Amino acid sequence: MTRLVLAPMEGLADDVLREVLTSTGSYDWCVTEFVRVTDAVLPHRVYTRLSPEMNRAARTPAGTPVRVQLLGSDADMLAANAAHLAELKPYGIDLNFGCPTPLVFRHGGGSALLAEPERLHRIAAAVRAAVPADMPVTAKMRLGIADPSRAIDCASALAEGGMSELVVHARTKADNYQPLVRWEWVARIREALPPSLPVIANGGVWTVEDYHAIRAATGCADVMLGRGAVADPLLATRIRRIANADFSDDWHVIKPLIARFWEKVQAKVQPNQSPGRLKQWLGMMRRHYPEAEALYREVRELRLAPQISPILAQRLAA
Repeated sequence: MTRLVLAPMEGLADDVLREVLTSTGSYDWCVTEFVRVTDAVLPHRVYTRLSPEMNRAARTPAGTPVRVQLLGSDADMLAANAAHLAELKPYGIDLNFGCPTPLVFRHGGGSALLAEPERLHRIAAAVRAAVPADMPVTAKMRLGIADPSRAIDCASALAEGGMSELVVHARTKADNYQPLVRWEWVARIREALPPSLPVIANGGVWTVEDYHAIRAATGCADVMLGRGAVADPLLATRIRRIANADFSDDWHVIKPLIARFWEKVQAKVQPNQSPGRLKQWLGMMRRHYPEAEALYREVRELRLAPQISPILAQRLAA
């Protein structure tokens, strides 16, 4: 049976949204936003603040296991931080070799490392050696910076560094998040690596049809869902054939998810910040749900939580 993984999404999928999306019970595990590692061993509170799940046996309230993602470029510092993080017993540690944001790229992290396969290997090997042998250490990579010409070299370097699994996002750094995906390169990577190393396909999966297409194109049994899972919170359950495939009468399932999200996000951030978080999510759900479009239009000009709460109470109860 295929495994479905909820992707790390910087600035989007924090612990609040992870809790809501995994409450459907359809994910095998999820991955946190990245923790940036520079020149110090970070205290445990950094990880528990980013991932309160570490205080609950590394699981969301629904029981979905959580892996913590690290981002950095110094092999020794990443290894030292991974060893310290391992004391919290996460479900696994993931390494970020895919972030395309300009700030991260300028500082030599994320996708910038795809220019140096040998450095990828050093980082992977150092982190693998620093944590208990039974703790999964995985990596998420893009296909390259401007083109995928070194994608297989990078993937091989990570495999030889001891990664337990490899997630491949089927875009380059230059592709960013545009509709173009290069699933055929994920297939090439999978074919080039040892069969014992699971390759998880990622990128461009917005619908059940996309899920079947990416599996067919890549030959990968397992798929990581990212923004498609945010736009349709029931995508994983549709893939597993638990929910309808045609969105019929699904808004009644989405409404309590929005109510829970609103409750949790208000408890986490300031009243002037929570409206933006809600509008960000509704804005993505407009892709599939006309009800989300209507609700988004109703709240988009509002700036404070007390202005929005009465509207949500009325619309989500109806």
